[in-house]
Amino acid sequence: MRSAPAVVVGVVMVLAGVLFTLQGLGHLGGSPMSGVEFWAIAGPAIAGLGVALVIVGIRGGGR
Repeated sequence: MRSAPAVVVGVVMVLAGVLFTLQGLGHLGGSPMSGVEFWAIAGPAIAGLGVALVIVGIRGGGR
């Protein structure tokens, strides 16, 4: 059985991670996060956790 909430949260985390990465690298301006190295590092980590959550949600959490 698939876990739709886990997949949805995972997709949101991936999108947020990509957004944070782009802001941290300075590609998206207009935010206090723009050009801040922390977000350039945290963004891919958040996106990676989101991918893992999507995989777990699709596979059914090991059931």
